Amino acid sequence: PCLAALLVLPACTEPPLPLTVAGGDPQVGRRKTAEFGCGACHSIPGIAGATTRVGPPLEGFALRNYIGGVLPNDGENLVRFLLDPLAHNPRSTMPKVLADEQDARDIAAYLHTLR
Repeated sequence: PCLAALLVLPACTEPPLPLTVAGGDPQVGRRKTAEFGCGACHSIPGIAGATTRVGPPLEGFALRNYIGGVLPNDGENLVRFLLDPLAHNPRSTMPKVLADEQDARDIAAYLHTLR
């Protein structure tokens, strides 16, 4: 049993595989994150002036298990949440800001680079 535990232990400490978002461009998403003013509520590494703590800080977002406390953190769930946060968590204070799925895909791709 001890030998088996030693063989499994390294797998527990390796970082998870990067999350991807189909059709999303993280570089464009970084720019859009700034343009849409996400830093008005969140502290976001890599976004100038995004140091507010109204909403949760987004540092390490890709390592989180859940989005908004309710959806498993994967690309498609993040796109859906960004498009309509209150549809997934009615207690969320995040407003519905994005109307365009491409914007949501690009921003989701960027957020999934934050480790």
